[in-house]
This record gives sequence, C-alpha cells and structure tokens, in this order.
Amino acid sequence: MNQEETKIEKYTFGFWVYLMTDLMMFAALFAVYAVLHGNTAGGPGASALFSLPNALTETLILLTSSFACGLALLAARSGKKNLTIAGFAATFLLGISFLSLELREFSHLIAGGTAPQASGFLSAFFTLVGTHGLHIAAGLLWMFVAMVQVRVKGISPFTLSKLERLALFWHFLDLVWIFIFTTVYLFGVGV
Repeated sequence: MNQEETKIEKYTFGFWVYLMTDLMMFAALFAVYAVLHGNTAGGPGASALFSLPNALTETLILLTSSFACGLALLAARSGKKNLTIAGFAATFLLGISFLSLELREFSHLIAGGTAPQASGFLSAFFTLVGTHGLHIAAGLLWMFVAMVQVRVKGISPFTLSKLERLALFWHFLDLVWIFIFTTVYLFGVGV
C-alpha cells in the first residue's frame, strides 16, 4: 500500500468516526424531542403548526438531491469531470432549495409567535431541525469547494475519496431527514 492509499484510508476511517459521533448527537436530539414534543406550555402543538405538504416537498427535494449526488459520484468514479460537476451542481441547487424551504418555515413560525423560547416542544423542534439545517449548509459549502477542486484539479484517487466522503455525508443527512420527517411531521400531524 502506497502513501496516498494509507492517507485515504486514515481520512476515511476518521470520517466514519465523525459520522458516528454525529449520529449519537442526532440520537440525543431525537430523544430530547421525544421527551418534549408534548410540552407546549398551552401553545399550539405540531398538528396546528406543521404543513405536511411543505414537509413532503422538502423530503422529495432532499431525496432527489441524494439521487443526483449518487449520479455525480458514479460519474466521478468513471473519471467524467464535467458530469461529476453537473451532478454535484444539481445536488447543490436542490440542497439550496431544501434549505430555503426550511428557513421559510422557521421564519413563518417565528413571525406567528411560535419562536423557540415559547415552549419546550418548540425549543426541541427548532434545535433538531435547525441542527439538520446547519449540517445541510455545511454540506453545501463542502460541495461548492469540491466542485471547484474537481474543476481545477480534475479527478485523482485522492479527490475521488473526498467526493465519496462528501456523498456519504449527504446520504447520511438524507437518512436523518427521513427520521425527522417521520418523527416530527408525520407523527406530529397524526398520520
């Protein structure tokens, strides 16, 4: 095994460790939400606040972005630089769309007087969903930098390993969102 392969293996292992710590953090946030979801302090609960069509739209956008990310990674593995960039650009635009819908939901809730400090339920909701949104924003920044690197440097084995970790991160966020959609939105509106 050469030095570059050893470096790639170390980075990949370190990234898996990071993902596991992120998974534990999200598990704790889900536990907090589960405990506090009924603590509305006399204010509105999930069924009165959430729009299932909006949450479903966000879900479909994020699932589509995950598909585009997968296609981008397949293109990268085939050494197709322009298709790789196009796939990640599509993923990026879908991620921006998702994030803008989430921010719109947050601003609508806050403008309606249901800010995080209004109840334990809202604190848990904004923390869980907001943490996911921050991860999406970080993923978008990472994706932008990765697209620039592919454009400038091309696709080397080391660049490909970075793209694989990026795709893994993006799919992880998609999986977390599926749990958020199910736990917060579907169960929240009583489906």
